[in-house]
Amino acid sequence: MNTTQLINQVTIRIYERDPSLKERYGEKGIAKCKADNQHHLDHLHTASELKDSTIFTDYTRWLNGILQKFHMGTQTLLDNYEILEEELNHVPESDLSLERREAYQALLLEGIQLLEAEKAKEEA
Repeated sequence: MNTTQLINQVTIRIYERDPSLKERYGEKGIAKCKADNQHHLDHLHTASELKDSTIFTDYTRWLNGILQKFHMGTQTLLDNYEILEEELNHVPESDLSLERREAYQALLLEGIQLLEAEKAKEEA
């Protein structure tokens, strides 16, 4: 799958949803966001191939902890996963089979549920 277009669209939508990211992190932040989304896709692929969702949920827990150390709340990663899940619907089936898309989306939904639980703990 050619991920460049997907990652670019996800990044645009993340920065539209939270314009403060551009102010806080500048162009380096955009490049990092794109790299992070490639990592998300890599972990989705591995978890899907091995049919082991813990690969993606463990990655999600780990990444959320790292992001919090850099003063980024859980909401930032939650937004990223929601947007990525939505944008997968726009990837042509010639680039990503329906079966693989559904597997990725199911994994993302698990990650989203995990992050929502983490966010609820933060707010408690």
